[in-house]
Amino acid sequence: MKNKEKDKYRDKNQIFVKIMAAVLAILMVAGTGVTLVYALVG
Repeated sequence: MKNKEKDKYRDKNQIFVKIMAAVLAILMVAGTGVTLVYALVG
């Protein structure tokens, strides 16, 4: 029983890490895009 519970927790943890990595990647790309737009407009 304990092993199954640990596996579920580990799966949730991996999904959370992947979501956080995706959010950070999107923020980085968005920041770069905004910076380029400001550089071109300015």
